[in-house]
Amino acid sequence: MGLLDSFEKGLERAVNSAFAKTFRSGIQPVEVASALRSELDKKAAVVTRDRILAPNAFTVHLAPTDAEKMTALGAPLDEELHTLVQKHAKKQGYSFAGPVSIALESDDQQATGTIRVDSTTAEGRVSWRGVVDVEGRRHPLVKSRTVIGRGSDADITISDAGTSRKHVEILWDGERAMVRDMNSTNGTQLNGRKVTEAALPPDSTVTIGRTDIVFRVVAQSAPPKPTRPAADVTRAFDLRDQGPLA
Repeated sequence: MGLLDSFEKGLERAVNSAFAKTFRSGIQPVEVASALRSELDKKAAVVTRDRILAPNAFTVHLAPTDAEKMTALGAPLDEELHTLVQKHAKKQGYSFAGPVSIALESDDQQATGTIRVDSTTAEGRVSWRGVVDVEGRRHPLVKSRTVIGRGSDADITISDAGTSRKHVEILWDGERAMVRDMNSTNGTQLNGRKVTEAALPPDSTVTIGRTDIVFRVVAQSAPPKPTRPAADVTRAFDLRDQGPLA
């Protein structure tokens, strides 16, 4: 079975059949995958006898209608594209200068059904980003406290009537995470066990009402960390103030 055949089957398992109706015209997900593979092969360069360097930062330019359809697939498509790039690089013996990043961009200059991929070799250290996958969408944890619930004033609003307006909060300090129930009516479960407050390991599932929230830690490229003034360090959120995570 070819790489793209595997990709198609994986994508079919990852998204529900409702998405299939949106791709009767325009770009198909497998075409984006093929374009990324082609870009890897085109830009790979022999650095030494033992190293072939390939680009690791990709921008996929799509017509607005195609971009809208692709971004509707959310986290499943993002994960499949990253997996495909990594597998193809390993198969071909390519190496990267840093972590892989793939961005899908709406481009008014692109005709519907066409793709343009730009790529660069981006050096940099690896940093770690906390994200949660909720109802088929990936949300980065951009604050130290992220409130999830049914209310419009929650940071992440969900449509589950079995949840409270402010049901649960995720605490993230850039290295460790914690889940805390916010006195909800129906309670919070972590990997099937009811909790009030607990450490949140990567790939854990928090369940509120009928909604599963999957916490993940993903790699991303980052510039060298700047030196912060002491006052900024003092103000930084520290989960130690909230109790032990271990």
